[in-house]
Amino acid sequence: MAMRCDICLKAGMSGNNVSHSNRHTKTRFKANVHKQTLLIKGKVQRVKICTRCLRTVNKPPRAVKARTLMIRAAAG
Repeated sequence: MAMRCDICLKAGMSGNNVSHSNRHTKTRFKANVHKQTLLIKGKVQRVKICTRCLRTVNKPPRAVKARTLMIRAAAG
């Protein structure tokens, strides 16, 4: 299962843990992705969505335009 957001395509990235003595150890930083059931084009679909996009989708009605664009991108 890919840990990638279905809306913004955010995924994990690699980097280094750096100790006090400045030793570098490779590590992987994972995206904060959750499975969420959303209503997209009148259908109930289960998508993997990052928490940032989840907050955008759940915004109040004044942000309907942005939410519509996000859902269109997910259904795309």
